[in-house]
Amino acid sequence: MTNHIAGTTSEIPPGARKIVQVESRSIGVFNVKGTYYAIRNNCPHQGAPLCQGRLTGLAMHTMPGDYNYGREGEIITCPWHGWEFDLTNGKSIYDPQKCLVKTYEVIVEHQAMSQPRRVAASMQTEQETMIDTYPVTVEDDLVIIHL
Repeated sequence: MTNHIAGTTSEIPPGARKIVQVESRSIGVFNVKGTYYAIRNNCPHQGAPLCQGRLTGLAMHTMPGDYNYGREGEIITCPWHGWEFDLTNGKSIYDPQKCLVKTYEVIVEHQAMSQPRRVAASMQTEQETMIDTYPVTVEDDLVIIHL
């Protein structure tokens, strides 16, 4: 995997997102309550800029008639046609077994006190039917996407 700096943690505070270009890919990096997620900025339905969509949660239930709202900020809604995807794993809310988005790992790197933390990402092997998500880690003040 290759690491790519997406920015500093101060550029992507909790509740924020940043869209970056990495190896000709448009990738959105999201900070959900201090945890970073990165996904491909492309809806599999008709190619909409997915990362510009609204962030929401889910109505969750344990039994009929008992509903709670949860997972606030973890669900992204396509701005064109309302398709919803889970930021944590790229799966479609409607059809999680067939329609996925590519995810990426994100890390945050810590640096000397005089430098801000940076955000970076690394790329994993893409899957044909997935909406791309990428691993993200935080090292010092750096958010890193792993490609």
